[in-house]
Amino acid sequence: MKGLIYHEFQGPIIYTDLPDPSIAPHGALIEVRATGLCRSDWHGWMGHDADIRLPHVPGHELAGVIVEVGKNVRHFKVGDRVTVPFVCGCGSCRPCQAGQQQVCDNQSQPGFTHWGSFADLVAIEQADLNLVHLPEGINFQTAAILGCRFITSFRAIVDQGKVQAGQYVAIHGCGGVGLSAIMIAKAMGALPIAIDIRADALAFAKKLGAVATVQAGEAEDVVEAVKELSHGGVQVSLDALGHSETCFNSVANLRKQGKHIQVGLMTAQHQHPKIPMDMVIAKELEILGSHGMQAHRYPELLQMIKAGLLQPELLISKVISLEEAATALPQMDRFEQSGVQIIEPNAGR
Repeated sequence: MKGLIYHEFQGPIIYTDLPDPSIAPHGALIEVRATGLCRSDWHGWMGHDADIRLPHVPGHELAGVIVEVGKNVRHFKVGDRVTVPFVCGCGSCRPCQAGQQQVCDNQSQPGFTHWGSFADLVAIEQADLNLVHLPEGINFQTAAILGCRFITSFRAIVDQGKVQAGQYVAIHGCGGVGLSAIMIAKAMGALPIAIDIRADALAFAKKLGAVATVQAGEAEDVVEAVKELSHGGVQVSLDALGHSETCFNSVANLRKQGKHIQVGLMTAQHQHPKIPMDMVIAKELEILGSHGMQAHRYPELLQMIKAGLLQPELLISKVISLEEAATALPQMDRFEQSGVQIIEPNAGR
């Protein structure tokens, strides 16, 4: 198969011939038809993820067609159109037994714990537990967006935040995660407020449903600006970037008994940010995380997409080939793209 591989962190990313992955008796082999280019892939290439063993093939947001199944797989067959959450459960640990595969004790993650989807083929473990049948009418590009950013935001807004119609929701950071959260919050009847340093990202956020925007760097005080727009503070706030400043602002702009949800990855010097714990106590605030979403929670999301309540495909800014992705991945820290780039492995061949 063809794919992208790097042999050292922050080193060259090479487009080359690679050996086809093998599968376990409970696994499945998927021909990748579309895969998302995500900032998490950039974090992996930088060396921020301890699970990665070199040499490595990145990529964790994917959709495609099953070309092989293990002998113990019962609910999927060759030819099925599928997608998969980026956190795959083992099926045996206590979290998995409780239906919480997104925090599995022995989780596997394509593109992190093993070779990922920036290739023609990718192997998935525990296929019956982790794969999701892709309904007709939802194409591969749309499905590929779901696997990381969209499902993490969906769980943050719907399951963790329990956002209700009429509530104000602040979204700090309008990359793929933040834009997904804005679209989902709007679909739930909430009032999303978008915060970002880039005017173009904020303009895109308004198109997707943000009722108001705050341009960080231009606003004198981001927290006070959000409080003014939300008449005293928001009920739910997401740090969709993963930065010590956006994390602090997300907690500080909450009204009493509000919820902060950390969605953006906190790495390097941002791993242990300052939290205004005096506000947490005095206002009885909640601090939560969102780490992907279980495969069994997909049906609600897919139904909302089929009904037209959610349109993830609006996030797609560009479709590129694997060869182009070798250049695009190292540049993700420049935040030059509004929306999401999708890779089609066979594009240009």
